[in-house]
Amino acid sequence: MSTNQPQDIVKLALDSHDNIAISFSGAEDVVLIDIACNLAEDVRVFSLDTGRLHPETYQYIEKVRDYYGIEIELLSPNSQDLNQFVKQKGLYSFYADGHQECCAVRKIAPLRQHLADLDAWITGQRKDQSPTRSDVPQQQKDTAFSTTAHTVTKYNPLANWSAAQVWQYIRENDVPYNKLHDQGYNSIGCEPCTRAISPHQHERAGRWWWEESTKKECGLHMINVVET
Repeated sequence: MSTNQPQDIVKLALDSHDNIAISFSGAEDVVLIDIACNLAEDVRVFSLDTGRLHPETYQYIEKVRDYYGIEIELLSPNSQDLNQFVKQKGLYSFYADGHQECCAVRKIAPLRQHLADLDAWITGQRKDQSPTRSDVPQQQKDTAFSTTAHTVTKYNPLANWSAAQVWQYIRENDVPYNKLHDQGYNSIGCEPCTRAISPHQHERAGRWWWEESTKKECGLHMINVVET
């Protein structure tokens, strides 16, 4: 399985599950959308709208929606839970006590609710993105979001690709990308937790830069931390 090309894994995923969607946020994910749209007409895509994204990211979501003629379902945090969290902790508590609590409200809870209605999802994880992703397979049971009554399968078609391969595909296939990449943002998340980096830094150095690299998972892929 690990030697298969991304196109093979995407086809396998789409052929194996009727109830499947692509998680979209960045450069890797739009490559997967491009591949999927070349394989199928009805491609389901969702994106987490944390309420803290860059304006350029919201514009990018609309650009991808229009470019591929697809619907992108935006998942928002529960308003009551979010209001309670902000009331107690403020808007920037993550700088003091870590990003996990904020991400749990803004990302994990909406994703968990969404995956409860899906059999599988496709992500853009790559092995070389961070220490927590070094053993990511191209296909796995997502134990973080599966339950005894409902198994969720997770596909990571780009697991064996490098950043250079991702960008080669984007340029050769004229795939749209977030214009923040042209401003030094290699890995893009929420605005307060993302910054531009210099050319010699690792691509995820601008994400949660105040924390240890082994903790740089927001919980969407916490399975990596548990299994490594």
